[in-house]
Amino acid sequence: MKTIAITNPTEIEEIIRRCPYCMVGLTDEEGNPYVVPMNFAYEAGTIYLHSGPDGGKIEMARRHPQVCITFCEGHELVYMHQQIACSYSMKSRSVICRGMVRFITEMEEKRRVLNLLMRQYTDNECRMAEPAVRNVLIWEIKVEQMSCKSFGLRPSEL
Repeated sequence: MKTIAITNPTEIEEIIRRCPYCMVGLTDEEGNPYVVPMNFAYEAGTIYLHSGPDGGKIEMARRHPQVCITFCEGHELVYMHQQIACSYSMKSRSVICRGMVRFITEMEEKRRVLNLLMRQYTDNECRMAEPAVRNVLIWEIKVEQMSCKSFGLRPSEL
């Protein structure tokens, strides 16, 4: 099985948009890794997340704003030879992004990003109550590094 790098920006964005969530890697107060699934929106090289205004992951992001965000789609078990264990692989595609968290507090920008988040998951028009917008915390991560790979490809698929 082969792994190949994907460099086409359109294909990378398609992979990101197919994912129902992303995994956000943070660093806790002791310097240990901490990974949490989060909903997201993606626009022009920027990942947006949302959360409550307080909590452990917020403190982690404030103390260590450098994050790693992973998107993965596909997940199909494949093999070259059914009876040979080491010929099995998981066919999937992943995107790994690195950047710094910045929290957005301006109300109009929060509304804009919340609309982006909703468009990631539904075509329905949604309203947002003022208190809800005020109490949500919007994370902005401008992607500084991005890599994308396709795993588990048979030679005929290259």
